[in-house]
Amino acid sequence: MGQIYLAIAILAEVIATSALKSSEEFSRIGPSILVIIGYAISFYFLSLALKSIPLGVAYAVWAGAGVALIAVVGAFVYKQPPDLPAIIGMCLIVTGVVVINLFSSSSGH
Repeated sequence: MGQIYLAIAILAEVIATSALKSSEEFSRIGPSILVIIGYAISFYFLSLALKSIPLGVAYAVWAGAGVALIAVVGAFVYKQPPDLPAIIGMCLIVTGVVVINLFSSSSGH
């Protein structure tokens, strides 16, 4: 169940961070409300995930997956494609998340 909670936390964080860009420094009410609600949901489900997944592992997966997904959103929605060094760095982050999930005995499987 922890992995499902963590996936919901990641999705909510990506939605909230995407809305943060659209909020235009909290000057637009709709996206601003989405930011607040999205982060609240994200942190709530992250806290639920921590019941079965160690803190360091959960945070690494949450942050790493969030970085990669936000880069995709930025590239397609906001027309802000990452350059080659950024892509390489994000690939390393994703690789780390995969290694944690596949090989770590502390990943909460």
